[in-house]
Amino acid sequence: MVIPGPSSPGRNIDVCLHPLIDEWTQLWSSGALTYDISRKQNFVMRAALMWTINDFPAYGMVSGWSTHEKLACPYCMENNMAFTLTNGGKASFFYCHRHFLPHNHRYRKNRKDFFIGRVENDVAPPRLSGEELFDVVSEYGEIVFGLQSGKQKFSGFGLTHNWVKRSMFWELPYWKTNLLCHNLDVMHIEKNVFENIFNIVMYMRGKTKDNIKARLDVVLFCNRKNMELVCDGSRVAKPRASFMLEKNAQLLVYKWLMSLRFPDGYALDISRLVNTEECRLYGMKSQDCHVFMQTLIPLAFRDLLLKGI
Repeated sequence: MVIPGPSSPGRNIDVCLHPLIDEWTQLWSSGALTYDISRKQNFVMRAALMWTINDFPAYGMVSGWSTHEKLACPYCMENNMAFTLTNGGKASFFYCHRHFLPHNHRYRKNRKDFFIGRVENDVAPPRLSGEELFDVVSEYGEIVFGLQSGKQKFSGFGLTHNWVKRSMFWELPYWKTNLLCHNLDVMHIEKNVFENIFNIVMYMRGKTKDNIKARLDVVLFCNRKNMELVCDGSRVAKPRASFMLEKNAQLLVYKWLMSLRFPDGYALDISRLVNTEECRLYGMKSQDCHVFMQTLIPLAFRDLLLKGI
């Protein structure tokens, strides 16, 4: 089912899923009488739900683990190393990837290109099995659905865990034995990644992540001297980043997009989405972002950015 964002039931989605869970349980335990047209006879069909496929916000709705703030990662859980940006005020996962590398990887000892002066010696956090997760969620009682559900919080929420409920999927007798319970929809993620990259490189005002607060945080956490703000008397200047195109280069990209033609059915006519006067793209769908990410970005930026970029 598709639920519009403003009308989303949030954690109350279990109310909608309850009848479905009952049917899946029945299909697993007693099955359903089904006609096999190839053999022309009836048989008892049994079925199991392998996993769900959803974007990250919906992941939190169906799994019961909130995907917000510093404990957003449903695998690292309370063992992640996310921190709050001093100026940006948002949770950052900038330092959460190096402990997954092999112990002798050169990036672990790199004090310059990642977190300033920090060497990574920790190992990746343990990943809980389905049985272990079931034991954890079993400690949390039933939540009351309705208008008051958003005000209910379990003790330690946001500090030692991010559980907001015991998901209805745990009612399925086989759910704790699944190797994978929830999948992320790649197309949603790819669209977000594309928009962030494009908005930063093309310096889309109001949408780029390269803002004043980000530059202030760069001083605290990164070794990027060329990106630090420059004070010139009473004026503060933001140096142009090496990954950001000049205005004339941006126009070249948009004019190039206007001239593009694709094979029939390969992609939407992107030239119709280009506004050269405002230097913007309008109405990009997930498939268009996929084509842009996989095919067009290397061509569009190859001769306009530095080779290292």
